Amino acid sequence: MITPELQNRIAQWRAKQVAGTLTLEDQKEAIIVLREWRKTAATAATESKARSKKAPSKSVDDLFDELGTV
Repeated sequence: MITPELQNRIAQWRAKQVAGTLTLEDQKEAIIVLREWRKTAATAATESKARSKKAPSKSVDDLFDELGTV
């Protein structure tokens, strides 16, 4: 479950994106926070066998490298 604090941060990031003021630091923060939330949510849920067969997700460093090339 997404906390009210996380919902608020997501709303702030979206508003900044629409306004064109979302910084690289904001993007990095969003990646870190959302990936941490997803890890927590994934451990709380039972994973199916089909899900375990998916390709591994990218590391945070790989995502940051992609952001630098945008």
